[in-house]
Amino acid sequence: MVGRRGGSAVLSATVLLLVAGCSSGGGGASTGEGASASATSAAPSTAAGTSASVPPAKGSVTVLRTLTTGLKTPWGVAVLPGGDLLVASRDDGTITRVDATTGKKAELGSVSGVSAAGEGGLLGLALSPDYASDHMVYAYFTSASDNRIVRMRYDEKKPAGERLGAPDTIFKGIPKGYIHNGGRIAFGPDGMLYAGTGESGQRGLAQDKKSLGGKILRMTPEGEPAPGNPFHDSPVYTYGHRNVQGLAWDDKQRLFASEFGQDTWDELNAIKPGGNYGWPDAEGLSKDPAYQNPIAEWHTDDASPSGIAYVDGVIWMAALKGQRLWRIPLDGTKASAAPQAFLTGKYGRLRTVVAAGDGKVWLTTSNTDGRGDPKPGDDRILELKVS
Repeated sequence: MVGRRGGSAVLSATVLLLVAGCSSGGGGASTGEGASASATSAAPSTAAGTSASVPPAKGSVTVLRTLTTGLKTPWGVAVLPGGDLLVASRDDGTITRVDATTGKKAELGSVSGVSAAGEGGLLGLALSPDYASDHMVYAYFTSASDNRIVRMRYDEKKPAGERLGAPDTIFKGIPKGYIHNGGRIAFGPDGMLYAGTGESGQRGLAQDKKSLGGKILRMTPEGEPAPGNPFHDSPVYTYGHRNVQGLAWDDKQRLFASEFGQDTWDELNAIKPGGNYGWPDAEGLSKDPAYQNPIAEWHTDDASPSGIAYVDGVIWMAALKGQRLWRIPLDGTKASAAPQAFLTGKYGRLRTVVAAGDGKVWLTTSNTDGRGDPKPGDDRILELKVS
């Protein structure tokens, strides 16, 4: 492996570990959603662009309340018009609606075809850009044969447990594995559907542009390769990824993605269409110009990142093994200061962070995923004020 480390432009800061990261099931496993190490650094991205207003180097997080508890393996979260949340249960294959005021939970139904095992199951959720008229909910899940994306009509007028229509598969054939299934989906400002995939433990797939594994994909809402994609008639938008589980856009419509490393460096990347992000030949910063460098990197004990959200010039990144919420202030497509950690060890493994408006985010824990240390009432959704 080529370590992607070095260069005079590196902005770095060692982060004091308040609480050691949780083991990833097999002790010091070098695969899956955990690994090892202890420092943090940020570096300029290869993508260009600066913003007129740069957020302060240091920020703050206030826990406003626990919205709800008792969730099981929560993974994807989608915010409905009006503010209520849809939450996917990875292992149960169900979608639950959570009232954003009271925290009351109501199960909408099961998604047929989900085959949960290891890191696979019902993963990312997204609402159609035309949700107000079509009421379509998109889901990324692991089936018996692959990872795929489906869409379902959500009918609030039907009886509880029957409100989800039959899933219509719009995209299939993404490699599946016990590990590295990716799973985050999101509609971009361009109205196209983006999906982060993993290489399913088969490293070579990440560099194979004909494979759907280890990629960020971009497609139409119907699952066709999106117009303007960098590779002709292909949904592949970027390649050379190990396991992408976080996608977010800034207010200039620039895409960022979080990615699991193996033993050494987790990454936050500024996404450039057609870019090669190096895996498995590189992990973290590299001097090889063929690869896009991350804008920030973490030792894997400190991060193992899943979801990310953009709020007022800052990327907020949920860390699983690191058991903390990271704040990465941006100057365009560069990190403007060293990442700052919050909530270290307080709530266990953190999976998904979603912008909630007015400088707030929703944050889910992931202690019932087989690698955490669940306590009575886990898992939960927290409402945070961030700056």
